[in-house]
Order: sequence, then structure tokens, then C-alpha cells
Amino acid sequence: MSIDAVLLNWMLDSDPALRWQVERDLAASPPEVWRATRARVATEGFGARMLALQDADGQWAGGAYFPGDYDFHGSEAAQPGQPWTATTWSLKALREWGVDASVLAGTADKLAANSRWEYENLPYWGGEVDACINGFTIANGAWLGADVTGLANWFVEHRMAEGGWNCDWVEGSTRASFHSTINSLEGILSYELRGNATVELRAARHAAEEYLLERHLMRKLSTADPVGVWLDRFTYPARWQFTALRAVDYFRAASLQDATEPDPRIAEAVELVRALRQSDGAWLQGPPDPGRVWFAVDVPEGEPSKWLTFLATRALLWWDSNR
Repeated sequence: MSIDAVLLNWMLDSDPALRWQVERDLAASPPEVWRATRARVATEGFGARMLALQDADGQWAGGAYFPGDYDFHGSEAAQPGQPWTATTWSLKALREWGVDASVLAGTADKLAANSRWEYENLPYWGGEVDACINGFTIANGAWLGADVTGLANWFVEHRMAEGGWNCDWVEGSTRASFHSTINSLEGILSYELRGNATVELRAARHAAEEYLLERHLMRKLSTADPVGVWLDRFTYPARWQFTALRAVDYFRAASLQDATEPDPRIAEAVELVRALRQSDGAWLQGPPDPGRVWFAVDVPEGEPSKWLTFLATRALLWWDSNR
């Protein structure tokens, strides 16, 4: 697979949060070029807007996972989805956009002092009982320099016998979940990429990867049926749902981290990603997750998405170059 010049220029004509990644991973720009663009994320566009919304106590929207004004028993709670404006989601966005942690100096300490999880008022950097939330938190904590070693241990201790994780373990579930597992894996890998790892945590990561690989990233082990209708519902920003694109993107990053060849068992998911490529080389935005957002960072459903096109193109280039 090659990149059409028109398509590449289209992706480059974007917010610095995306442009620097296109420069680095697709355009082969020199480090001084993409690093200069990355530095602009904190002062221009999406990154600057999100940073300006931070509260004096270090939080966003006055809450850890939900806004402080969220009514858990009111009309908003009865709607599909949830608000995406609280601290965890805002940090996740800034981290994925490439904002340098130094821009948020002091935030980790402020959150340790001021932010508590809505579940049982637990301290922020200690995590919650939800594997997905803990996946976001271990990644955000490692980025900001918080002590999240307790969460590293939590993932080792709470992995299911099948290999993955399930946010519903606290309700008695003993089966792993595709959604919980991909969110956990992304967080653990981000933690490792910042120089944090133990033998036990790496073993847990590899076992969870095997859980997905045994199922070819998309099929039930018992029947080989597709695991869900959400497999091809690619959207940006990704929230918590598993998709084939998220899975392939994750295994690309894990392969690079471990210096391993692509596992052939992801081939079917790769081809699902490829099949959704439009004739002009772009991927279309899927159905967005409902709920409050600070501001739009991508196009409406059905329109060509620069973010999804970047992620999918990068994944296919990695796969095809290793075949």
C-alpha cells in the first residue's frame, strides 16, 4: 500500500494535534519538523482549547469520570451514552494529541489532592474497580508522572483466567471482555512505553493479547461468530468500544514495542479495516458516541475523517510492509 499525495496533503491540512503525527508516521518528516508541530498543540487548536478548560483544582468539569454537575438519577442519566467532558476523558485527549506533560506541571498533585472517583469516593491515582477506567488512568498517570504502580499491580491481580479483563468482575463476571481488554491493554502499553514495566505486568499484557489473538481480534472462541456489531463502527475519538481498527492499531504499537513480527492471526481484522477504505483512500466517520463533549474534533457521521484515515493508513502500511 502506498499513500496518494493528495490524500497525504489532505491529512496534513489539519489541527496540530493530528498534523504532527501525520508528519512523523506517514510523511517521514525530519524530527525537527514534527516536533515543532507537536509543540504547537499546547498553544493552538484543540490542545489549547482543552487546556483552557481545566479547573483551578486540576480537574475538568469538576469531576473525575463524570462532570461534577452530572445527575445520576435525572434525565441526562436516562439518555444513551454519558458526558465526555470530565477529567479522565480530557486528559486522555490531551495525552493522545501529544501535549508534553510539562505543560500540565502540578496537575498530578492537584488531582491527588482534589479529585475522587464517583465510585466510593476513591482517590484518583489509586484507580477504581472498572478495568477500562483503570486503563485510562494508568496511561494518564504515567504521562503526568503520578505514582500509579498500584494500578500496575491491580491489572496483574484482576486478569481473568481467559487472559483478558472485564469491568463487570465486581458484579461477579468471570469471562473476559473485548472492550475491557483493549482499554486495559492500551493503558498498560502506554505505561510501558514511558519506561515503566515489571515482569509480571508484561506477562499479563502478553496473556491478554493472546486472549484477543486466539479469537482473531473479532470472533467468539466457541462458535467463531463475530463478537459484535461494533467491530466495524470506527469513530474518532474512540471512547471505550472495541473495534477492529483499534485492535489493529494496538497490535501495531505492541509489535513495535516488543520488536516482533505482526501476528498472522490479526489478518482478518486488517482486511476488515482495508475493506472500509473508500475509493479516494479515506475512511468515513462512524456513529459517534452520544453525550456531552467540549467541542467537536472530527467530522459528522458519514463524512471522510482525517483522524480515522490517518490511523487506518498507518496500520495498513505497517502490516503490508511486514508481509
